[in-house]
Amino acid sequence: MSSAIESLGFAIVGCGNVGRKRAATVVGARLVICADTNPGNAHNLAERLREQGVEASNTTWDDAVSDPEIDVVVVSTTHDALSPIACAALQEGKHVLVEKPAGCSSADIDAILLSQKDQYVRVGFNHRYHPAILRAASMVRADALGEIMMVRGRYGHGGRLGYEKEWRGDPARGGGELLDQGVHLIDLAGLFLGHPFEEVTGRAETLFWDQKVDDNAFMILRSSTGQIAHLHVSSTEWKNTFSFEIYGTAGKLHIEGLGGSYGVERLTYYAMAPEMGPPETTIWDFHQADASWQLEMDEFVRDIVYKQVPNVGLLEAKAAMEVVEQIKALSTSPVAYLARLG
Repeated sequence: MSSAIESLGFAIVGCGNVGRKRAATVVGARLVICADTNPGNAHNLAERLREQGVEASNTTWDDAVSDPEIDVVVVSTTHDALSPIACAALQEGKHVLVEKPAGCSSADIDAILLSQKDQYVRVGFNHRYHPAILRAASMVRADALGEIMMVRGRYGHGGRLGYEKEWRGDPARGGGELLDQGVHLIDLAGLFLGHPFEEVTGRAETLFWDQKVDDNAFMILRSSTGQIAHLHVSSTEWKNTFSFEIYGTAGKLHIEGLGGSYGVERLTYYAMAPEMGPPETTIWDFHQADASWQLEMDEFVRDIVYKQVPNVGLLEAKAAMEVVEQIKALSTSPVAYLARLG
């Protein structure tokens, strides 16, 4: 997509860790403008891009999204700022890639939907573009597992000293582990089982960190066709962990690791024989650098160039957010939780 991206101007709003990853995917663009509430972050990112031959500058976020030279705005801020900045960009006629979870509530996502006219909006669920997930989805489409019965996912990290004082632990800016890593698992469950989920049960709890948001969340989700997703996200997972299993009537897929501190990304396929017994096992290890961010951006550029609706958009984000809201409601109402259990 190098020739296509060369015609586009990008604004990166939010120049922290994720913003830097997003900026790396638009090297080759006609223009990149960087903005951050910390002007130093924006300046440093623009300088890094200029060293790579990109015409880049930095300014305030409102000037960036209103700049007539900008075609696409990437919003990679704290959760509370995602929706207001996405809405402002859409009102200026820009296409938008907004990071998950696209806001702090379904009302935030509704606001983006109301601001959208003819522009394209993609929500940044980059986990869908990891090689093990991509191969697993292809195998499911090819009926390698038979009928899908359930998925099981675990995702978590162990935090660090002072983690409870960071923005993710702030109810207004972050919202907790369920909203942060939890939406990734919910989205992957929806990818394989279908959104929205018909029944939602679970709890969001604060078990360790001294903060006013959850650090663990436990979910059981049931699809409209009776398939089950059993999910757990945690910031007390002292060894960083990613595990996602897909169970079918004829086999199982197990995805482990995301690279880096999560370990080598691996896909294991257990193919059941007609006579049952031990399955035939095939393992793929993916040692390459994480290309999910680039693959996701390349697809969004194609969406824009070929005028096609992104396949991971606001409706998928809203479906995940509604699960988050239901889990939080159950967690604050023990009576409703027990009644739901029957």
